[in-house]
Parts: sequence; C-alpha cells; structure tokens
Amino acid sequence: MEKPEQIRIIEALLFASDRPLSAIALAECLPEGANVEQLLAEVREHYSRRGVNLVEVAGKWMFQTAPDLAFLLRKEVDEERRLSRAAIETLAIVAYHQPVTRADIEEIRGVSMSKGTLDVLMEANWVRMMGRRRTPGRPMTYGTSDHFLVHFGLESVKDLPGLSELKAAGFLDNVNTSRLNLLEETKPTEEQPELPNS
Repeated sequence: MEKPEQIRIIEALLFASDRPLSAIALAECLPEGANVEQLLAEVREHYSRRGVNLVEVAGKWMFQTAPDLAFLLRKEVDEERRLSRAAIETLAIVAYHQPVTRADIEEIRGVSMSKGTLDVLMEANWVRMMGRRRTPGRPMTYGTSDHFLVHFGLESVKDLPGLSELKAAGFLDNVNTSRLNLLEETKPTEEQPELPNS
C-alpha cells in the first residue's frame, strides 16, 4: 500500500474517532512496517494551516479546531457545573503531587477532606485510582487521567505550569510555597501497577 493511501487511512480513523488515538492503535490498521510517526508528522504538517489541526495530547493524536477559529464553535451552556474551592485545590494537589493518597491531600491542604470531593473529580474523569501504596494500611493512590490532559490541552503533566510561572502570574501571592514541590522530577515508585478497568 502506498503512502498516500496510508495517510488517508490515518485521516479517516482520526476524524471518525470520538477520542484521541495512540500511534499503536493507528498502526494496527496500517500495513505492517508502515512508519506511523512519519505519517503522523506529514498529516500534522498538512493540517497546520487548515481549520483543524492534528495535535498530540496525553501521548495520543486527535484533530482539534484551529486555535484562531475556536471562538466560532463556542457554545453557551445555560448551567455550568462549577467545582468547589476544595475540589479545585484537591485537583491541583493530585496533578502536581501524583500519585497521592487521601492522607497526603489532607496534609497538604491542612484540612480534612470529604469523600465527595474525590468522587466529583472521578465522576468528571479527571482523577483516577492508580493503585495501592505499599505502606501500612495499603492506602489507595490517585492521579490524573487522560481526560484531564485532553480537557486542559496538555501532552503530559510535565506541561503544567511550574512554580516560577505560577508566581509570575500572581497565583501564589498568599501561599506558603515552602510546602510545594511543583513538578518534581522524581516520583515515588512504591505503587502497584494500575488497577484493572482503570
């Protein structure tokens, strides 16, 4: 099969999919030996000046409206579900400190947390269970999901703003930053592999 036909297959799969697709998923529909990365680079270049762009989010690929045309597709929603301050703080802690336990979240926030806070974030598919920590009591750990990355347009959690960017934007004016370890490179490795069906 020639390269133009392979590109057409990639375009069709990405346009028809209701979620981002990985290079591996795309490769399964292409002839053996097809250079998926090169094909994706060509598709991305072809659509770079079009009304839709090929973007990589959470290590997967999807078509997205060109940023300069996004205003045309905005839809006003009568009722928005807003997150509580506790939920926003919890989401930020999970994003920057993952994998994190409920006790870790409470220690960082300095207050006890209602179970409903994590439930709301899990219902929104932004937070997921990651496994149990190998410590006494085997507490459950939480981290962000691919839906979180897609919603916020991030390729990975490493793209979250760091301490210097947050300070420059004025978000940390009244915060004691000595307890923050934003975007720390080393992550704990004592968690078990992901739970089934996570």
